[in-house]
Amino acid sequence: MRAEPETNESKSEAWQRDRKHQLHPYQHFASFDTEGSLVMTKGRGCYITDENGKEYFDAVGGMWCTNIGLGRDEMADVIAQQVREMAYANPFVDMTNVPAANLAAKIAELAPGDLNHVLFTCGGSTANDLGYRIIRMYQNARGKPKKRHILSQIDSYHGGTYLAASIGGKPGDRIAEFDYITDWVHHLSSPNMYRAPDHITTDEDFCDYLIDEMEQKILKVGAENLAAFYAEPIMGCGGVIVPPGNYNRRTWEVCQKHDILYVADEVVTAFGRLGHWFVSKDMYDVQPDMITCAKGLSSGYLPLGATIFSAKMYDAMSNDEDRFFAAGLTYSGHPVSCAAALKNIEIMEREKLFENVNDVGPYFEEQLHTLLDLPIVGDVRGKKFMMCVVNVQDKTSKEFFPPEVNISKRISNHAEALGLIVRPIVDLNIMSPPLTMSRADVDFVVSTLRKAIELTVDDLRCEGLWQG
Repeated sequence: MRAEPETNESKSEAWQRDRKHQLHPYQHFASFDTEGSLVMTKGRGCYITDENGKEYFDAVGGMWCTNIGLGRDEMADVIAQQVREMAYANPFVDMTNVPAANLAAKIAELAPGDLNHVLFTCGGSTANDLGYRIIRMYQNARGKPKKRHILSQIDSYHGGTYLAASIGGKPGDRIAEFDYITDWVHHLSSPNMYRAPDHITTDEDFCDYLIDEMEQKILKVGAENLAAFYAEPIMGCGGVIVPPGNYNRRTWEVCQKHDILYVADEVVTAFGRLGHWFVSKDMYDVQPDMITCAKGLSSGYLPLGATIFSAKMYDAMSNDEDRFFAAGLTYSGHPVSCAAALKNIEIMEREKLFENVNDVGPYFEEQLHTLLDLPIVGDVRGKKFMMCVVNVQDKTSKEFFPPEVNISKRISNHAEALGLIVRPIVDLNIMSPPLTMSRADVDFVVSTLRKAIELTVDDLRCEGLWQG
């Protein structure tokens, strides 16, 4: 566990100010008041450094986003140059800027099929939120105003804005103190094979089960009322859940049959994490009506997201000369963010980073699976540079540890002490490293995580919390 000084007064000014004044995403109030934050000051490549000079391999990639790695001089240079030339430009109605126009065209070139229209946002949450505004305008414009309901999935995550959080289906995010839209957002079962019903033993049977459930839900809600299905090709912070069999393709086919738009939330999966610009078509043979993206679009250098939608949708929305799109963001198409994204894409192409992901990624999967011999590792899942270790109290029954054990945080604390950052989410430790990770880096990550889990097992036994 992270060692604490005798008093908070010995902590730095940054630590003190952060603890007193900043509310962090997903902050646990009681522990934060005692432990505060790990204050980071530098980043270079796959590594970040804290205020005491200690270096860590960041296997989380920031927040799924530092795809090209940190501290690139050419990114700093293009950002600085754009600030000098034009730091901001009004994006509303009939004004644009060169980086935004060029980036929109580049995204249209990279996106599959007829997804050639782009609305820029500040991140993934707003991309999904404003995506729904586009969906509603499209359905109304084509004379189907009843189509306003949304299908989503348990364990999905689509963002932190009110609508995006309502579409998301992570049980842990549904705290009693928040409210959510419940009357027109509907959730299907999680496509998590590790938690499939006991009578289901194969991916194919589980896929059949899930597709039947989807059909029954559509029948219950009414296809005439359903506007869109929001889906992640591989679920991200819901647990890096890889759907069974050809689930993605089959859900798309169901949507096609029932005139339901298919929204691929590729905020995590796009821009190289799985070795492709976008994975819906390239990996799963799905042609979405809309793709939302962020994170790897700018590799986290500046905030930026995008809602990419089809020519079919745009044509329907724009077919009335008196109609206008009554939504927007001050920072849509921000010239500095767009300039950064263009340079980011150039780097990915020039350095052939996807080739590295497709080479090192399977090795990462293979090596992480060696952790299954540890007594509390119940499952290892994911693909390439998007992986997760599932921790359980009993490997046979798949029973989780009680929440108060805080199992994944115990493991991440030990990993941190050993110079490795992994992301703890309840019973999971998630990894989404920069696309530059090497095989030698993989060896360090896996061996260090193994040690962290072994130390956690020792702690649990010493504290009488587990005797397995």
